Amino acid sequence: MDKLKIAILGMGYVGLTSGIAFSKHGFKSICTTTTRSKAVNLAKGIPPFYEPGVEELLKELVNVGMLSGSVNNVEAVDQSDVTFICVGTPSLPDGSADLSSIRDTARDIGIALKEKDSYHVVVAKSTIPPGTTEEIILPFVEKYSGKQVDRDFGLCMNPEFLRQGEAVHDSFNPDRIVIGQHDKRSGDVLEYIYRDYTCSKIRCDIKAAELIKYAANSLLATKISFANEFSRICEKFNIDVYEVMRGVGLDFRLNPRFLDAGCGFGGSCFPKDVSAIKTLAKNIEVETPILDAVLYTNEIQPLHLVEIVRDAVGSLKGKIIAVLGLSFKPNTDDIRATRALPIIKKLVEEGAKIRAYDPKAATNFKRLVDLPVEYCDTWEEGLRGADLAVVQSDWKEIRDIKAEDFKRLLKNPVVVDGRRTYDANLLKAQGVRYYGIGWKNKA
Repeated sequence: MDKLKIAILGMGYVGLTSGIAFSKHGFKSICTTTTRSKAVNLAKGIPPFYEPGVEELLKELVNVGMLSGSVNNVEAVDQSDVTFICVGTPSLPDGSADLSSIRDTARDIGIALKEKDSYHVVVAKSTIPPGTTEEIILPFVEKYSGKQVDRDFGLCMNPEFLRQGEAVHDSFNPDRIVIGQHDKRSGDVLEYIYRDYTCSKIRCDIKAAELIKYAANSLLATKISFANEFSRICEKFNIDVYEVMRGVGLDFRLNPRFLDAGCGFGGSCFPKDVSAIKTLAKNIEVETPILDAVLYTNEIQPLHLVEIVRDAVGSLKGKIIAVLGLSFKPNTDDIRATRALPIIKKLVEEGAKIRAYDPKAATNFKRLVDLPVEYCDTWEEGLRGADLAVVQSDWKEIRDIKAEDFKRLLKNPVVVDGRRTYDANLLKAQGVRYYGIGWKNKA
């Protein structure tokens, strides 16, 4: 198996970072996309999105011929021994996962395998509801290939656990690898591909692997919403929620991560995955009051931030507000489900004038919304002459803004911190009026 070649169908965060990791570990890989310009750019070492470390590794691996791009799924599968399905499964209007791309890629794999004589392993890596691998991917591949699973090809489910902004690190340093296998032979192939990884590896049923991903994301989202709910309680008692959660997180039965209160979670995973599993549960007549509450809390938290803004400066009509950070989190240009959107919408509804700054995501945000927003090239430009600053995504350069900068640039040095980015006591001691999620805003 030393010379296994890998096809990755999908060139998003999961597909490209997986391709980079496989290539770096010695497996020649090809990533596919439906967008020709992305394939052309990949050949030049230009990634289709911003992610720290991706561009440097991409150029290195493309230059040595270990990683390439294509717009032809069938050719990519034909030239490989293992295929990873890494296409998107966005939310449909009812909250369920859109599996149309899954069906398309499964069909393409089947067409390719029809002409192949060698054993080939098909791996689902996309986030998909339990049953999708065996009830959609498997029959599509068998139908279009005329071949039989276990005998002619293998089938696995291998969920990803990448954090955007840390995707390269997580690709090379996963905390666990889950191999859902249809049969031992196909599972052995995946075990071999991951042979150099020293983390925990579990082999399990395919449906279990599919559900592990949803369960993990739902639990992480629950922790965030739990902290956010407590932030509103803490504000009423003039208590710092970060002190409370720090004490909670020291319990050996709990992990302190994801207990940081803020203005809500966003991105391509948590909102989509919690909605998908909630809808799936409803369809099989299982009630999910916890997941319902997780999503509800996440929707009201950005609006609560606007309440804090209103408490800080009164009427918002005519106020110039500098919104710092548009991406759903720092170190990514991804604006999917960003909490900046409901925050800015509400501020505009109440008559505020918005200046927005983000190091990487402004262009994507501008495409997303049709709102009267002035986009700034620097945070200094955003702050200059504004009535207050609202922090939505705490990029390092935003974290590095000093009290003297706020005092020098803002009309009145008022900061409403949606991510608890700054040392509140330090800013206040230096003459900045500080308000934050779960902070002692009455002090």
